[in-house]
Amino acid sequence: MELRIFTEPQQGATYDTLLRVARAAEDLNYGAFFRSDHYLHMGSTDGLPGPTDAWITLAGLARETKSIRLGTLMTAGTFRLPGVLAIQVAQVDQMSGGRIDFGLGSGWYEDEHKAYGIPFPKEKFGRLEEQLAIITGLWRTPTGERFTFDGKFYQLTDSPALPKPAQPKVPVLIGGHGAKRTPALAAEYADEFNIPFASVDDTEQQFKRVRAAAEQRGRDADELVYSNALVACVGRNDAEVKRRADAIGREVDELKANGLAGSPAEVVERLGRFAGVGSQRVYLQMLDLTDLDQMELIASEVMPQVA
Repeated sequence: MELRIFTEPQQGATYDTLLRVARAAEDLNYGAFFRSDHYLHMGSTDGLPGPTDAWITLAGLARETKSIRLGTLMTAGTFRLPGVLAIQVAQVDQMSGGRIDFGLGSGWYEDEHKAYGIPFPKEKFGRLEEQLAIITGLWRTPTGERFTFDGKFYQLTDSPALPKPAQPKVPVLIGGHGAKRTPALAAEYADEFNIPFASVDDTEQQFKRVRAAAEQRGRDADELVYSNALVACVGRNDAEVKRRADAIGREVDELKANGLAGSPAEVVERLGRFAGVGSQRVYLQMLDLTDLDQMELIASEVMPQVA
């Protein structure tokens, strides 16, 4: 099982903070550094000093890291036009030397749209389907040929389909809890399927849905990577776990029930349960970005036992 770092900068983080975390993740041999794509904080935090843009952040990190993969869980489909987003991701992939994983979701947080004047359409899933078709279609169009798309929501005419990413194929992540349309979309477009903040039982059920959708489409279900995103709160002892839970405003028992919390041994055991239902990769949601010691603890005492 591969462990990756997942951050929520809208809760309050500067670019320099994210850079420190990304460099620490790289030095500690985590598989990737990911961030959310939000413009407004959630819950009781004030979100100071304010949001950072996901793809501007990743462009900076692309030049200031060397080997770690970079990506989004998930880029909000409501924020950017698909043709523009295809250019942005391709450019950042070039800037990183081919280290981008591209997660795309429909967008869901209505308040942030209201706060920054971003349209929040009712029909988001249909737009997401067209966005995936356009972005992947632009990338795979051979250089020198043209791309045209005539959809319900988006139309592209005679596009040169440039620039191209550095990678022959940028890995595409699709995720969620939907029982029908989400698995079907993953079966058609995804290289990785991610289920966020789910129990072991719900993870197993959703992975089965995605595998069935892939097979129904005539695709080998094992072609996809199956992953979870789970909040992390790991300590050497009960007092350290409690201190870390307090720092993120959560209860230890709730974190143990719904995330990855407790001693390294407890977390290894719980990761084993997710691995047992098919999870190959876990994104560790790190809510206290000043606590690099927790990342070091997980890297030294959890990662070797699950790698």
